[in-house]
Amino acid sequence: MATEIKEHAASGSAEKRRPDRTKVTLAIQGMTCATCANRIEKGLSKLPGIEEAFVNLALEKATVEFDPRQVSVKDIEDKVRSLGYKVAKQRLELDLSGMTCAACANRIEKGLNKLPGVEATVNFALERATLTYYPGAVEIDDIIKKVRDLGYDAKVHEEQDAAADDLRRKEAVEKRNRLLISTLLSLPLLYTMVGHIPGLHGIPVPGLLMNPWFQFALATPVQFLIGWVFYRGAYKSLRNGSANMDVLVALGTSAAYFYSLWGTLRWVAAGATGHYPALYYETSAILITLILVGKWLESAAKGRTSEAIRHLMGMQAKTATRVRDGQEEQVPVDAVVPGDWLRVRPGEKIPVDGRVLEGLSTVDESMLTGESVPVDKKPGDAVIGATVNGNGTLLIEAVKVGKETALAQIVRAVEEAQGTKAPIQRIADTISGVFVPVVVGIAVVVFLLWFGLIDPGNFTRALENGIAVLVIACPCALGLATPTSIMVGTGKAAELGILFRGGEHLERAQKINAVILDKTGTLTTGKPALTDIVVKNGDEAELLRLAASAEGPSEHPLAQAIVRGAMERGMTTESADSFEAIPGYGVRAVVAGHKVLVGTRALLRQEGIEISAVEGAAQELEGLGKTAMFVGIDGKVAGVLAVADTVKERAAEAVRRLKDLGVQVVMATGDNRRTAEAVARQVGIDEVWAEVLPQGKADRVKALRNQGKVVAMVGDGINDAPALAAADLGIAMGTGTDVAIETADITLVGGDVTGVARAVELSRKTMRNIRQNLFWALAYNTVGIPVAAAGLLAPWVAGAAMAFSSVSVVLNALRLKRVKVA
Repeated sequence: MATEIKEHAASGSAEKRRPDRTKVTLAIQGMTCATCANRIEKGLSKLPGIEEAFVNLALEKATVEFDPRQVSVKDIEDKVRSLGYKVAKQRLELDLSGMTCAACANRIEKGLNKLPGVEATVNFALERATLTYYPGAVEIDDIIKKVRDLGYDAKVHEEQDAAADDLRRKEAVEKRNRLLISTLLSLPLLYTMVGHIPGLHGIPVPGLLMNPWFQFALATPVQFLIGWVFYRGAYKSLRNGSANMDVLVALGTSAAYFYSLWGTLRWVAAGATGHYPALYYETSAILITLILVGKWLESAAKGRTSEAIRHLMGMQAKTATRVRDGQEEQVPVDAVVPGDWLRVRPGEKIPVDGRVLEGLSTVDESMLTGESVPVDKKPGDAVIGATVNGNGTLLIEAVKVGKETALAQIVRAVEEAQGTKAPIQRIADTISGVFVPVVVGIAVVVFLLWFGLIDPGNFTRALENGIAVLVIACPCALGLATPTSIMVGTGKAAELGILFRGGEHLERAQKINAVILDKTGTLTTGKPALTDIVVKNGDEAELLRLAASAEGPSEHPLAQAIVRGAMERGMTTESADSFEAIPGYGVRAVVAGHKVLVGTRALLRQEGIEISAVEGAAQELEGLGKTAMFVGIDGKVAGVLAVADTVKERAAEAVRRLKDLGVQVVMATGDNRRTAEAVARQVGIDEVWAEVLPQGKADRVKALRNQGKVVAMVGDGINDAPALAAADLGIAMGTGTDVAIETADITLVGGDVTGVARAVELSRKTMRNIRQNLFWALAYNTVGIPVAAAGLLAPWVAGAAMAFSSVSVVLNALRLKRVKVA
C-alpha cells in the first residue's frame, strides 16, 4: 500500500522510514517552469508535519513525506491549491457485493474515507461506491483490499454490457432457487403454525409434521445452508466492530432454532414419549424465508430503478456501414474511429456523432431534444449518434466515438448523478449507523422485562418478544429510502432531457424561488440574422465588408450573423490584421489598414467616437426588438447594423410555468435595454437586467442571493459561466458551449427552456417522494418496535413486516417513473 513503510527512494538508502511517517506522490497540474516547482516545494515545507517535499517538474509530480498525525493529504492539496496549482484527482466506481443493509453501506463508506486522500460515497440501492482519490497516495488495489478487509467484495465498475447482464441474470436465478428451496422446506412448518392459531384448531395436522425430529430435519438446512449468508455477514460485520441487518437476523433466528433444538434434546432425554414439546423451528425457518422473499422482491424492484440507464444504452446503434476505398463493410460500432466515413441509409440509426459529407435527409432527434419534428440535414451539418435518419441516404464523417459521443456523455452524467448522495440522505445514514446496536440492546431489555417482571419465568414468551423486536427493526428500508428515489428521479429527468450532475443538485432545485434567464441562446434561438444596414459615412457594401471582416474571428452569435449576412449578399471578407474581442462590448480589429470597431454604444464612446448622428435610427431599430450594433471606422461612426434574434417557440410557456410554481423570473443580458425589454415583453418577463457584463451578471446573482433568494442561473455562453458558478444552481442549455455545460449543475440536453420549470417540479416531486419513504421507513420501526416489545407481534409477522417494508419503499420510489411533469 502507498502509505506503508517503504525504503527512501530519493536517497537510495536502505534505511526504513520511521513508522510515524507517510510518503505520497501526487500529480500536480499547472506548473510551467522550475520556479513553479520551487514555489510548491517551499510552500509545502512550511506546513507542520512535513518531513520532506520534492517536486519534479518533468514528471509534474510532488513527492511528500509527512507525519499523518499533524497534516493530511487533503491539507497538502489545499496548500497546493492556495499556491495557484491543482492536484490531479481520479474518479473511480466500484461494484460492491455482500451488502445486506444500509449499515453495510455506511461501514464501507467510512472505511474508504479513512484511506489517505479518498472521498467516497456508497449507494446501497445501486450497490456501488463512487469515489475520488489521489493516484500515488493510494492505488485501486489498496481501495479494493480495504473493501475486502471489511468483509465485502468489490470490482471496478465497467460499462453495462452483455457479460454484466448475464451476471445479473445468474444472480437473480441463484436468489430465486434459494428462495424456492427455503419455501418448500418451510411450508410444512408454516402449516403446523397455522394449526396453532386460535380459531383454526380444527385444521388436521398430521402427526409427522409435529414430530421434533421431522421439524429439525426441515429447519436445519434452511438455518445453516440457506441462511448461511446471514451468519457470514454477521461475522464479518462484528469482526470489524459494527453491526448490520445480518446480526439481527442471525441473532433472532438462532435464538428460535437453538431454543427448539434444546427442547428437542430434552424430549429425547425424557425418552421421546408423551406430548411433543413447544418448539419454534417454524419461526426461524419462516423468518429466513420471508426475508428472502423481501430481498428477492426488493432486488427485482431495484432493477427497475435502473431502467433509464438501460433504455439510454439501448438507443445506441450496434453496427455501422463503413466506406473505405469505395467499398462498404459492416463493422461493430466500437470499431469506428474518428475520421471514418459511414453510410447511413433511410431508417437507420446514426452510429456516432459526426458531420454530413454528402446527401440530404431529415433526422429524428427526439431522443436528444424531445422535439418530434425531424431536422433537415445537409453537407456540413452535425449529426448525433443514436438519432434516426429519415428518408435520404447520408455519408457522414465520424467525429466523436465511444465515450465521447453525446449519448455516452448523457449516460455517464445519469450514472454519476445516481452514484451521489443527496444531503437529506445524511439523516438516514446517521440513524442507521447506530440503529442495530440500539435494537440489540432493546431486544435484550425486552427479554429481561418479560422473563423477570411481566411474565416471570416464561422463557418462551420472553424469547418470542425479543426475537420479534430484533426482526422488525432491520434498517433496510431506511437505507433504500433516499437512493432509490434519486435513481428513479434522475432517470426520469434524463428521459425528459434534464441531466442533474448529482443528487445534491436534484435536492437543491426544489428550493429555487428565483430564476435568472440569459437572453441570447436561452430565451431566443441564438441564431440571429442581419436585417438592417444604416450608413452614415461611406458606402453600404464597404461598411458591411469591413464589419464582417472584423467580426470573422468572433464566435459570438451576433458576430456570426453579420458574417453570414455579408456572405449571403455575395461579399468576400478578408482576414483581420489584428483582432480583439471585448466581452460585453464588441470587437476591435484592423482590416486592410482601417481601424474597425463593431459593438455597443459604450465601446464607441470609450474610443471617443460621437454617435449622435445614428442614435435615432438605432433607437428605432431597438424599439422593434432588434439588436443595434454600432460601426466605427478610423475614429468616426460609419453606421449601424441591426440583427434580429427570434424568440424560442416555448419561451413564453417556460416563463409562465415558472411563475405558476411561485418562482421570480428575471432576464439578464449584455444587450441594450430597448432590445432586451422588447424580448421580455414577448415572453412575459417583468424584470430585466440589460447591458450587464459577464462579471456583472455574477454580481447581480450574488445580490439576489443576499436578499435570501435561492437562485438558479440559466445560460448557454462562455460569458454566462461566472454567473452559473455564482448561483445556487447553474443550469446550462445543452445547445450551448462546453464551458457553460461543465460549469453548470444541470444541463438541458435539447436546449428547451421549459426544462427549467420541469427540473424544479421534478425536484419537488422527488423530494416529496423521499420524505414519504423516510417517513414510512421510520414509521415501520417506530411503531413496530413498541408493538413487538408489548408482545403483540409474533416473530413471523415481524419478519413479514420487515421484509415488505423495503419492498414498499422501493415501489413508492418507482411511482416517480409515472409522475406527470408539465
